[in-house]
Amino acid sequence: MLSANIKNQIIAQKGVTMIEVLVSVIVLSIGLLGLAGLQSAGLTHNQSASFRSTATMMTYSILDSMRANRTEASNGNYNIALGATKPTGDATYQKDLNNWMTELALRLPTGLGSVNVDNNNNVTITIQWDDSRGSMAAQQFMMATRL
Repeated sequence: MLSANIKNQIIAQKGVTMIEVLVSVIVLSIGLLGLAGLQSAGLTHNQSASFRSTATMMTYSILDSMRANRTEASNGNYNIALGATKPTGDATYQKDLNNWMTELALRLPTGLGSVNVDNNNNVTITIQWDDSRGSMAAQQFMMATRL
């Protein structure tokens, strides 16, 4: 037979395991919520980085077209303002700009682009897109180079 002291200890222990389990579940839940938050932030920043990489690639795309058609680029025919309508026509520079602006709109959310060639053949290319899922609403990538 159990002594009275042991019986009192057994009675005092009832429910302690349930409290330990509840505390463990709470700690685990907080940890999983933290992991979910980190995953969400990682996905957001990964999307922003992907957009920046796409903007860089699209900048080099129009620059390669301009270098292939250097005479027209030097004459300023590739100049286009941010938000301007796509050029139409059969000239090579018009087709290049039309294709480039179409690709910007397809690859970047509300993707826009501008090109400016000055008298010294210095080229400034700007690409703008909506990054509201990322860190800021409007992002711009600008590259300046020489033909």
